[in-house]
Amino acid sequence: MNSRYFWVVVGLCALAVVAQGQTKTDKNWTPPRAADGHPDLQGFWANNSATPLERPKILEGRATLTDAEVAALKKKAAEMFQGQSDAAFGDTLYETVLENVRGIKTGFKSTDGGTGDYSSVWNDERVWDNRTSLITDPPDGRIPPMTPEALKRRDEARASVAGHPARGPEDRPLQERCITYGSPQLVAGYQSYYQFVQTSTAVVFMTEMIHDVRIVPLSSSPHPSPEVREWMGDSRGHWECDTLVVDTTNYKPRAFMSMSSEKLHVTERFSRSAPDTLNYEITINDPDTWTKPWSLMIPLKRSAEPVFEYGCHEGNEGLAGILAGARAEEAAAASGKRGPQ
Repeated sequence: MNSRYFWVVVGLCALAVVAQGQTKTDKNWTPPRAADGHPDLQGFWANNSATPLERPKILEGRATLTDAEVAALKKKAAEMFQGQSDAAFGDTLYETVLENVRGIKTGFKSTDGGTGDYSSVWNDERVWDNRTSLITDPPDGRIPPMTPEALKRRDEARASVAGHPARGPEDRPLQERCITYGSPQLVAGYQSYYQFVQTSTAVVFMTEMIHDVRIVPLSSSPHPSPEVREWMGDSRGHWECDTLVVDTTNYKPRAFMSMSSEKLHVTERFSRSAPDTLNYEITINDPDTWTKPWSLMIPLKRSAEPVFEYGCHEGNEGLAGILAGARAEEAAAASGKRGPQ
């Protein structure tokens, strides 16, 4: 590489860091380097952030909470989720704790159908910060409105599920069938760990949930033709200074949040901000589903624990039981008897 060009690139990278307002927990800390000179992202990372994807309505207009408010939420969460209560998945934990701290309600409703199959011992301890939403754009911390076409798709899908919840395996959600949780995966606090493996020509991301694996070539080669569609999409990666940027297209319909279209285009940015923190920024652009693009940032935390095997496979006993239960309910309804409870 021409030395003059090299120093121009270094200078631009330094300006980019300043422009982005990036800060480090230790001003003398710099990310460790892989053999090719790029930041080393390898290892195990966890998404146990308590921050909800969307800003709760009762926090409208507040991008952050005070340290005292965060301390109160952490204290209440420790009181409520000690393994004796029902589990709380996704944003339900934050919303439940917030409402209890605010005195809006006491306790919480079961989030798993009241079956008793999960207690809060299944939840990982959450990591709390001052932000009130993972979404960074739009500034209101909310997912933009859906397009009319997307609303129609959603309503038709709901009607189909309501009328035929379990005619066959295809009627059940992808994650229940052990196919995929989609990409990017936003699950937090429950088997939400990643393993990154990195070379000079590719980066591999493995998620604990359903052991999905994405192999991302570090290449400028074009994406395949639109006829090629995958649940995880087709990804290409490149480095912009110390940030790994991954561009993904060619998704199957419903690959993200069970509602995205074939026009889904995802941009992911991975950058280390501290020895134990990897900033994971995501921009979702799907003009057939949302009225405008939206972005979020998840601070992944370094994990000393490995990713464990996720013993999930399509056609397992749980799915067989779901379909058998549906047939029993249909038979009971046809005979005028009450179905199994």
